Amino acid sequence: MDSKKLFTTSFRNALATALYIVLIALFFSNVETIFSEPKDNFLAPTFMLLLFVISAAVTGFLVIGKPAMMYVNGEKTEAVKLFLYTIGWLAIMALIVIVSITIL
Repeated sequence: MDSKKLFTTSFRNALATALYIVLIALFFSNVETIFSEPKDNFLAPTFMLLLFVISAAVTGFLVIGKPAMMYVNGEKTEAVKLFLYTIGWLAIMALIVIVSITIL
């Protein structure tokens, strides 16, 4: 895989991960309006743990899935580069969020 394809794939994976995170954050910011009457039972912690496991699976697939497949197929250098590029894009996106929070 050439460098341009690694950059675009890593950006796409990081962007999909960031969009998933934004959707979860939107859900949590509106959880009181969605569930207006809190109930004291075991379903809320159960839901939270299920969401945690699903989030780990989704983000793990988006960040590690393709690099792991490439690594197993013998493309070790490209796999490590793709993983690091994806982490780099996520770090840049995190910095953008931090700067946006401080400005707004």
